[in-house]
Amino acid sequence: MGTLLASFITRSADPVLGVGQEFIARTPEWLKEWAIRQFGQSDKAVLLGSLYATLVLLFVLVGLVARRSLRVGLLAVAVLGAAAVGATANRPDATALSWLPSTVGTLAGAGALVVLTRAVRGRTPRAGGLLSRRSVLFGTVAGAAVVSAGGGTVVNRSNSVAASRADIRLPAPASAASALPPGVDSIDGITPYVTSAKDFYRVDTALSVPQVDVSSWSLRIHGMVDREVTVSFADLLQEDLHERWMTMTCVSNEVGGNLVGNARWLGVPLTTLLDRAGLSQEADMLFSTSTDGFTISTPIADATDGRDSMIAIGMNGEPLTDVHGFPARMIVPGLYGFVSACKWITDIEVTRFDAKTAYWTDRGWAQQAPIKTAVRVDVPASFAKVASGQTVPIAGVAWAQTRGISKVEVRIDEEDWVEATLVPTVNESTWVQWTYAWDGATPGNHTVRARATDGSGRLQTQDVVKPIPDGSSGWPSKFFTVA
Repeated sequence: MGTLLASFITRSADPVLGVGQEFIARTPEWLKEWAIRQFGQSDKAVLLGSLYATLVLLFVLVGLVARRSLRVGLLAVAVLGAAAVGATANRPDATALSWLPSTVGTLAGAGALVVLTRAVRGRTPRAGGLLSRRSVLFGTVAGAAVVSAGGGTVVNRSNSVAASRADIRLPAPASAASALPPGVDSIDGITPYVTSAKDFYRVDTALSVPQVDVSSWSLRIHGMVDREVTVSFADLLQEDLHERWMTMTCVSNEVGGNLVGNARWLGVPLTTLLDRAGLSQEADMLFSTSTDGFTISTPIADATDGRDSMIAIGMNGEPLTDVHGFPARMIVPGLYGFVSACKWITDIEVTRFDAKTAYWTDRGWAQQAPIKTAVRVDVPASFAKVASGQTVPIAGVAWAQTRGISKVEVRIDEEDWVEATLVPTVNESTWVQWTYAWDGATPGNHTVRARATDGSGRLQTQDVVKPIPDGSSGWPSKFFTVA
């Protein structure tokens, strides 16, 4: 009932989503990292499914308790309802009525519990006999599941931004992105040079993807500035838009992982808006906030040093999708996403690192996190079997955003390191595809390792480090067999 009612108010008022979001906020960092490693970008679907399964079990437990003591059962419903009310009413994007769906759902649950408990205790006639306790129990669970699923569908449809996004026509950029270089995607199995929106990684804390009304959206820049600036989406469309290829990486990416992608982004240079506001020389941090209250801290020095930082509104020639930050997001190349890539951005406060801390900083992650040099082996695939007596292609991607990649080397088993061929790339903020042809492959099991050197001549470290607090490191390897 609460989920269904939330569809007419705001998606964030959904009791299940509200409790799930609160769970994410209070989850220990080691558990979050474990979930990302185990489930990847399906972690939120797993969490949501687990929440619904837990609710069903709680419904059953409360029903069994109510058979012995209706008063205790009602008290349990009230406690669960209060938790849902608190979780939804205290969200950063809560409205004046966010408490209502949880409250109505609690009252409906209490009423259903009274009716069903009395039916189980009494002798309720039905065709062919009495209504059994088991029938009541399974009917209640099934009914709850149907209402929850149906309500969730209504929420998704009623709050979707698909229609308003479809009406947007992005203007031609004042400064267009470079054409794709020759030779990209020349090896079967290599990661495509361009990552589509549907394949681009998504890692954030939003259990429910924010559905932002573009007509009422605005971005406010304030704090340690000469003048406060507020722009609407229509204002952004009137600016001189820049289009740039940029590779983005999540700090949770493990060595050899896939939480990295390359796309053609369209947006307003961040410095255009910051210069309009006039930054104080004492400020050193941009404190950006999403519509759902998530916060990110970005070093001003990195955002304004000439790299292609922007407030992006387009991706690969289309408006941003909702999962990637529609209607606008911030991108600062060369920094991990948790300190640079605020999706659904609505506020930028110009301030200092010693004055405020952001969401992940409060949870033990680094304040400033430049992306480390990294390389990945795509071909051959793990545990692949290749035929002997022919050239074995070895290929992958490497990245060191804003520094570029000057060299990639591979090593087969314990042989010497050999230099791979780099495929041309468009700029130093994008990844590089690399290839190597291994001639004379001998039958048996083999291991290939790779390492990269950035544009400054610095070899990536061999030291294996986990992602927290500022990104993983190490040389990746792949095991394969020559048949």
